[in-house]
Amino acid sequence: MNRTWNVVRMQLINKQTYVWVPLIVLAGSFLLTLVIWSMVPAEGQKYSGGAQAVYWYFGVVGVQSLTLTFPFSQAMSVTRREYFFGTTLTAALFSALLATLYVGGAFLERATGGWGLQGWYFSVDWIWDAGPAAAWLLYFAVPMVFFMIGFGSATIYKRFGSVWLTVVLVSIGLALVGSGWLIGRLDGWRAVGEWIGTQGTAGIAAWTLLVALVIAAFSFAPLRRATP
Repeated sequence: MNRTWNVVRMQLINKQTYVWVPLIVLAGSFLLTLVIWSMVPAEGQKYSGGAQAVYWYFGVVGVQSLTLTFPFSQAMSVTRREYFFGTTLTAALFSALLATLYVGGAFLERATGGWGLQGWYFSVDWIWDAGPAAAWLLYFAVPMVFFMIGFGSATIYKRFGSVWLTVVLVSIGLALVGSGWLIGRLDGWRAVGEWIGTQGTAGIAAWTLLVALVIAAFSFAPLRRATP
């Protein structure tokens, strides 16, 4: 465990990746949203999708976590298993921090009537109506799945190169499109929508975490044979 924790400390040597850039993205997106809301007439409630900006950046964090530190970790005789679990633990810690910021922001948002502007940035109704615990779980799960997508893509690139990474991404895209076509042919989109509606915030968070775990499992295999 000590060596795994050392990987966490190694990932945090460059604090820009996990700390400063995500905070700048979140703060910048939030301030821009407030400025835009202030210019909109104050009739009715205002919503923004700006809160997802930092989630996309977590995909970049996943790529950078491998490409910037993996060669250094191998030079320090860190095993690939220790590197994998230490890096994933780092992502989990900062996803938890981000989720806590979002829930805290949602409390403030509700206490101030949407920052005095009737604007809802953190406190999305369908997420918050399930309670702060379920909201926290979803706010934790989403950056984790984005991180694992970036990390998994980087491991395939390290192990097999850009051609096979492209093949894998195109194959996944074709599989998703094919699944959508098949569901449409079976007239099943209504049933899919009803199933999603019955999951609730906690259920969607659990499924999101399951997807993150599956990607993590598939990422570990190429990482074991990746060269620095």
